[in-house]
Amino acid sequence: MTIDVERARRDTPGCEHVIHLNNAGSSLPPTPVLEAVVGHLELEARIGGYEAHEQNGEAIDRFYGAVAELIGAQPEEIAFCSSATRAWDLAFYAFAFRSGDRVLTTVADYISNYLAYLQSSRRTGMELVIAPNDEHGQVSVDALRELVDERVKLIAVTHVPTNGGLVNPVAEIGAIARDAGIPYLVDACQSAGQMPLDVDAIGCDALSATGRKFLRGPRGTGFLYVRRSLLERLEPPMLDMRAAEWVARDRYELRADGRRFEEWEQDYAAKAGLARAIDYALEWGIEDIWERVRALGETLRSGLEGIDGVTIRDSGDLRCGIVTFEVAGVAAERVKAALAEARINVTVSERAHARVDAEERGLPDLVRASVHYFNTDDELEAAVQTVTSLADAL
Repeated sequence: MTIDVERARRDTPGCEHVIHLNNAGSSLPPTPVLEAVVGHLELEARIGGYEAHEQNGEAIDRFYGAVAELIGAQPEEIAFCSSATRAWDLAFYAFAFRSGDRVLTTVADYISNYLAYLQSSRRTGMELVIAPNDEHGQVSVDALRELVDERVKLIAVTHVPTNGGLVNPVAEIGAIARDAGIPYLVDACQSAGQMPLDVDAIGCDALSATGRKFLRGPRGTGFLYVRRSLLERLEPPMLDMRAAEWVARDRYELRADGRRFEEWEQDYAAKAGLARAIDYALEWGIEDIWERVRALGETLRSGLEGIDGVTIRDSGDLRCGIVTFEVAGVAAERVKAALAEARINVTVSERAHARVDAEERGLPDLVRASVHYFNTDDELEAAVQTVTSLADAL
C-alpha cells in the first residue's frame, strides 16, 4: 500500500485553510477523529455523561487494543493519560531513587524530562548522568555502555528530540539495558504515529507518547506502556479509585494491569478520539506513513539548504520529518510570523526547551517545520519560497 495523498487531504478539513507544517506540535485531526470526539460529546449532551460512557464503551475501550497494536504490546500493559508528559512522569516518579543512584539520559532530552530529573535529584540525591553524543550528533551508544554500572537504576531516552530531525538509536540502547538488567524508559512523544514502534524490538520497559502530534488525535491525550514484568514492581506516585481498590480501612490493593496509572475521571470523548486516530493511522500503515514522512522531510531540507543565509540544524545518522533551521539575521519568531502570513504553520523550538543540546551546539531559537503524509510537494515549495523571499529582503 502507498499513501493516497488526495484521499488523506479530503479526510483532513484543515488542508482547505492552511499549509500545516507543525505536526510535531499538534497535527490536523482527520474527519473520523473529529466525528468520534464530537459524536461522544453530543451523546453526553443527549443522555448524560455516565450513560454515554456505558453506551459508547466499546469505542472508548478500543483505546487499549489500538495502542497495543500500534506498539506491539498487550492491552493490559497500557494506560490512558492526559499527555505524554504526564504519562512519562507517572512512570519516572514511580521509581524509588535513593542517594547515590544514577539515571542515564541524553544530551537532547526534553525540558519536562530534565525538570523531573532535577527535581528528583534535589529530593532524593539521585545523580543524573548525561551520555555524550557521537560524531553524528546522536547519543553515543558506546559511551552510554561505558557509563553503565551497579549504580544505574534507570536509562531514560527521548526517541525523537524536540529541536531537530534526530532519531536516537533506541533499540541499540535497549540491548544495553537488557544486558545490564536496567529498566529502560523511552519518550516516544514525537515518534508515535510518525514511524514504526515495537516495544520488544526497542527493548524498553516503559514508553510514553501523546495523541495530538503525529497520531493526529485530540489534544489532552496520551498513553503509557509499562511492561508487565516492570508493572508489578512500580507503584504510581498518586492513586485514586481507578488505580487501586480500598479493601479494608487500613489497606488498599493496586490494580494488576496498566490502568493502575490512570485516574478515575477521564476525557472520554478525547479517549474515543485517540482510539479512532490510532486505528486511522494503522489503516494507512505506519511503515508507509514513515516512508512518506521521511521523504517529505528530506525534500524540505533540500529546498531550504538552497537558500542563501539558511542553515539546517538537524543532526543524527537517521533523520525524520522534523526540520529545524535558522535564517541569518532573522529571529525565529519573525520567520514564523512571515510564514503565518502566507497561511503556513510552523513553530519555534526554543533554546530553553532543550538547553543542554542548545548550549553544547551553540544553537539559537530555531524555526521548526514538521511534515506529515498529507502534505504535498507544492506546500513545501510554498514554504521554501516564503523563506527565500524573507532571506532576499535582508
